[in-house]
Amino acid sequence: MGDNKNAPKPKELPMMYHGIFGGTAGAIGISILQPTDLIKTRMQLKGKDAKIGVVIREIIKNEGFLRLYTGVSCSVFRQYTYGLTRFFVYYSFYEGHKKNNNGTPPILPLKMLMGCFAGMCGGCVGTPAEVCLIRVTGDGLLPPEKRRNYAHVFNALYRISKEEGIGALWRGVEATVMRAGVVNAFELAAYTQVAISVAE
Repeated sequence: MGDNKNAPKPKELPMMYHGIFGGTAGAIGISILQPTDLIKTRMQLKGKDAKIGVVIREIIKNEGFLRLYTGVSCSVFRQYTYGLTRFFVYYSFYEGHKKNNNGTPPILPLKMLMGCFAGMCGGCVGTPAEVCLIRVTGDGLLPPEKRRNYAHVFNALYRISKEEGIGALWRGVEATVMRAGVVNAFELAAYTQVAISVAE
């Protein structure tokens, strides 16, 4: 057997691609699990008497089995707007720091600060998708004559902005941004910290 010690190392994948692959994986995962998100939203909106079995039966009986996937386009759109924005912002800062510091990765507190800012950006960009998701998944609880019957996420975006004003798409943005900032301060910093440790 030949000695492979001098074989060239495979080219390292730019960290930005981790975000793209992660966002796509998340979109696939959320597509599969959409019924659980729909059921959770319906239970939260129905109140204390909501039971998971009852909610599932009501959806299938009154709306049809495929309605369990109501809002899947909103979930995927949220994954790409929120998910990719936070990754792109974070790794832009991360790679920029390494470039300006001779390849030295940022220290953990700086990673956390970068993650917090990236999460806040992602939360701001992703809020319209979250608004659409809540509207679409909760629509079935309204009386038939009051349902909005959005066809998909782009229909919801268009109609909400047209009927209620563009600002309606960012309702709750403050809370979303704060939550995303805290979550990503730990999540993205921990991810890169572990990745660096494993690589070493």
